[in-house]
Amino acid sequence: MKNSAVFQQNLKVRHIKERVHRTLMSLATLTGIIVLTLLLIDVLKDGAGWLDWQFITSYPSRKPAEAGLLSALFGTLWIMVLTALFSLPIGIGTAIYLEEYAPDNRLQRLIQTNINNLAGVPSIVYGLLGLSLFVQALAMGRSILAGALTLTLMSLPVIIIAAQEAIRSVPEGHRLGAFALGATRWQVVRNIVLPQALPGILTGTILAMSRAIGEAAPMIAISALVYLTFIPISPLDRFTVLPIQIFNWVSRPQEDFQHLAAAGIIVLLIVLLSMNAIAIILRNRYQKRTEE
Repeated sequence: MKNSAVFQQNLKVRHIKERVHRTLMSLATLTGIIVLTLLLIDVLKDGAGWLDWQFITSYPSRKPAEAGLLSALFGTLWIMVLTALFSLPIGIGTAIYLEEYAPDNRLQRLIQTNINNLAGVPSIVYGLLGLSLFVQALAMGRSILAGALTLTLMSLPVIIIAAQEAIRSVPEGHRLGAFALGATRWQVVRNIVLPQALPGILTGTILAMSRAIGEAAPMIAISALVYLTFIPISPLDRFTVLPIQIFNWVSRPQEDFQHLAAAGIIVLLIVLLSMNAIAIILRNRYQKRTEE
């Protein structure tokens, strides 16, 4: 009887702790949503009136009424496409090797530890690395290619870790069944593991790319231009990006430039949300195929 009473008391305490935990989590989530909503309302109020076609199709100017972000928008698109082209094959390939091919030894554990540590390195450190390696050592200059490779280094740890988790989530029985039917390891990876892991891989890619495109610190480190009056047409051209242009407008004391910065934030949010929407659509499509 005494043991039963103690068990009931412990169970009641556990339920109380779980309710408190859920309540605190709900309050924290609600607080974050409220703060984010207030920030979005403030940005929309300041920038919506300045967001027009002239703002999208004009180059930066010292006159707020004539300023736009055409060069920064194209620079961001260049960086986004090249970063995805570089980081996705390398990140997914690394995750496949570590999970499906690499032996469980000291070297593999060392590599895994370093990848986990690199995921938490501040973005400015990657900017300084890009400046030393790509801009100076490899003589790429302050070009789009150097910026994309810098953001690739920053994105790879997140993509690799997310891809590894997605690959681990594939049931081991599916692999063993394919091996039992005579499939090679590459056939199992290509036809069994990757199709089932792809939704999770795309989710991690969304997070990594969103972080990369919204970062200003690495681009400041490699000195992306702010005042650019032409559209980049090759990976070796000089460039600027939306976070740099927004940072420049925010740093100016005139009130009109603050409105321009708010309008630029709206455009950056639209670019990020559009990219995320495309990735989510692809993820859901592959997930449905896997379930079928």
